[in-house]
Parts: sequence; structure tokens; C-alpha cells
Amino acid sequence: MQVELNELLEILAKRGVHETLCILNSRTPHRFTGVYRFDGSVLRNEHLVDQFNPEIRRGDDIPMQHAYCSLLEEAHESVEFADARSDAPVDKPESPVISYCGVLLRNDNGTPFGSLCHYDVKPCQKRMSDVPLLEALAPAIFRASEIR
Repeated sequence: MQVELNELLEILAKRGVHETLCILNSRTPHRFTGVYRFDGSVLRNEHLVDQFNPEIRRGDDIPMQHAYCSLLEEAHESVEFADARSDAPVDKPESPVISYCGVLLRNDNGTPFGSLCHYDVKPCQKRMSDVPLLEALAPAIFRASEIR
């Protein structure tokens, strides 16, 4: 399914964050698409889509030290890798995540707030086109998430 940014922004405005994440998830080989919030030493899941279980709308919170989303907060830039065992920027041995594509969510002051990401517990082929789309969509996802 080919979706443009303007279409996603319209879907976000009319149908909300979860439906928008469902569409983003349908475009990726990753099993999960989620919105996470940085909360000190914990990464809080706010919204989640699981390709294998559509009833799931929220996942577990996890320690930041085990989360690849923590790299976004540290580097202030997007992170993407197909296989953590060979090409992740750092090793997170406690994480079950193998494939990751994430962008930083910032609050209204520009401070890192959380992440918008695709991930999987198996290797997935990189989709370079997703990073720019996720980056462009991130401010609207933050505003619509009501997670301030």
C-alpha cells in the first residue's frame, strides 16, 4: 500500500493514531509499529500495532538500557538496522529486538520525548523510504498522541 504524507496526516486527523500506525505497519516488513515515551530509566509504550495480533493496542514498558529507542534520545537522530546481531550501532543483549527503524519524537519545545518506530524480533530488510516518512509524520503523531 503506497501512502503519501498528506494522506497519512488526513487519516491521523480523522481516524487517530492507532489507525495511522496500522497503515504505517502495513507498509513495513517489521511486525510491530509503536509510539514510545521516554520516562527516565523506563521506555513507556503508548500505542502499538502488532501484525500478528490486531487486538493489541499497547505493549509492555521496558528498561531504557534494553531499548534501541534509547539510541534516538542519545544521538538525536534516526536509527535503522536490519539485524542487531551484525549492524546495530550498539549491542543491547537483553533486547529481543533484532530489526529496528525509529525516529525521534520531540515535544513542543524540541526536547526529545519518545520514539515512533518499527521493530521485529527477526531480521527485516531495511526500507530506507520509511525513515523520511516517519520523520515527517513524527510531529503530528506527537501532537495527536495526547501523551504530553
